[in-house]
Amino acid sequence: MITLAWPWVLLALPLPLLVRWLLPPAPASVGEQLRLPSLAGLAPMAATRPAPCRARQALAVLIWLMLLLAAARPQWLGDPVLLPVSGRDLMLAVDISGSMEQPDYEANGRPATRLAVVRTAASRFIARRTQDRLGLILFGSRPYVQSPLTYDRDAVMQLLDEAIVGLAGQDTAIGDAIALAVKRLRDAPPGERVLVLLTDGDNTAGAVAPLTAAKLAARIGIRIHTIGLSGRAGEATTSGYRIQRAADDLNPALLRAVAAATGGRFFRATDAAELEQVYDLLDRLEPSIRDSRTYRPAQERYVWPAGLALLLSLAPALWRLGWPERRRGDDAAVGGAGTRA
Repeated sequence: MITLAWPWVLLALPLPLLVRWLLPPAPASVGEQLRLPSLAGLAPMAATRPAPCRARQALAVLIWLMLLLAAARPQWLGDPVLLPVSGRDLMLAVDISGSMEQPDYEANGRPATRLAVVRTAASRFIARRTQDRLGLILFGSRPYVQSPLTYDRDAVMQLLDEAIVGLAGQDTAIGDAIALAVKRLRDAPPGERVLVLLTDGDNTAGAVAPLTAAKLAARIGIRIHTIGLSGRAGEATTSGYRIQRAADDLNPALLRAVAAATGGRFFRATDAAELEQVYDLLDRLEPSIRDSRTYRPAQERYVWPAGLALLLSLAPALWRLGWPERRRGDDAAVGGAGTRA
């Protein structure tokens, strides 16, 4: 069917009348007079007379109507199409405590911080999640939600790039970060709900113990995968990073226990093969259908009234050029020539 995308534009229909009624008429122009010895030279100008007043007003009204109709964007709407929206709900919990600023890595001959390695791993993870809703939690001494669950992967990536070490405190509250993720994910529709936690240290702050928060997550069906920064000095890591100093503050036993309590697994962020296993595990999760959206294909039809207004606007110019009179004169000349023949 035909519909208008911007029907409110039609409210401007009486605008020319309001201008005519409210504004004073333009003053008559008084110029210098010129006496001519003969009016023979003005005869061609007298032949090109303007169109009658009523015809000009009707034409102006019609052009105005066509312009308004084009501005209102007439569209032809097709049959509605039902599009189911499916995917997974995934939360990222990224450690930005003070220890993440240590330059334990090297990339292209320059020192790199732990947070740079975590950003690289998380960026690859975000890029792979094309159909999923992603959320971002940053935590140090306390956690906070940087981004709720959203389909906008670019926004999540930008927020992660803008994260500053120590913004949430210098300590590491792993248990509180898990508890906050549970609070956010429990309101999501039932299905595969996953928390991916990236950290470089042990739980040193917070009011909730990590294992207690993990058991709460398992109770409502949230799976936790933990990713820790670990490795030996001199070992090459993902994306060209090389470990210059092995981290000694990571607690892999705690991260394994948290993951095992929820049916997840523990991985190392410095091992590309293990990170690929994380992606494969998430890809094997069955996406759930959350809701459905109705889409109606629309084809724009504003070109037709806009084109008609353009053609109608040429009529006054043709009239002023004397096109009707010239046409009749040409026809009369052709008729007279035929009579003489």
